Amino acid sequence: MEQYMEQYMEHSEHILVVDDHHEIRDLLGQYLNRHNMRVTLAKNGASMREELDKHNDIDLIVLDLMMPGEDGLSLCRHVRSIDGPPIIMLTAMGEEADRIIGLEMGADDYISKPFSPRELVARIKAVLRRSQRSSQKESSQDSSDRICFDRWILDNNLRQLEDDSELVIPLSTAEFRLLTAFVSNPRRVLSRDQLLDITQGREAMPFDRSIDNQVSRLRRKVESDPKNPILIKTVWGGGYMLTAEVQSA
Repeated sequence: MEQYMEQYMEHSEHILVVDDHHEIRDLLGQYLNRHNMRVTLAKNGASMREELDKHNDIDLIVLDLMMPGEDGLSLCRHVRSIDGPPIIMLTAMGEEADRIIGLEMGADDYISKPFSPRELVARIKAVLRRSQRSSQKESSQDSSDRICFDRWILDNNLRQLEDDSELVIPLSTAEFRLLTAFVSNPRRVLSRDQLLDITQGREAMPFDRSIDNQVSRLRRKVESDPKNPILIKTVWGGGYMLTAEVQSA
């Protein structure tokens, strides 16, 4: 367990950096601190869990994907299970499959090593802005906010999906964000770039298939025949569209 120069500046963001390489942790700690961010460091999954238990004001986690012991994917799953703070994954070049899995498990963004610390700061600020907007939107919603489309009801308060027989279908954080984007824009074609911006606050990278994979996973939950989707249609050259009418339940 490590701490780095925690300067308790009023209203400063509190960032938890998790990486097994001491040099990377230290450099990131110094750089983020110089940009008026409070920084806590953790060298592995166990120390990350300790810091999360100790601090209830962590705003974002910078999490290394590949670490000895419990890896970043497992830790990401844990953070999402406790409705923890946003996550930016640090990944090595060539780990596209793991990056996609990380995003599907609820990571908010990723950045590939080697990276510019300046780019990381920009990503952190973008994710925090999006997280703040999302929190403000959720806080303005009534606790009984339920949206109906086709035979489904999306409960925004419980973040779950129910069918017309009241069977509850659990949604991952990524699936909930994606479905919310569709029901907020019914019968409107949303490009992959738009969906990435709405759900993850970033632009598509070359050969980025994360949205396609998330749509595929969502279709397996809402479509009667996922191989021949009716609710979430592919618009060739355009993106995806929710075809159903949407109304308050």
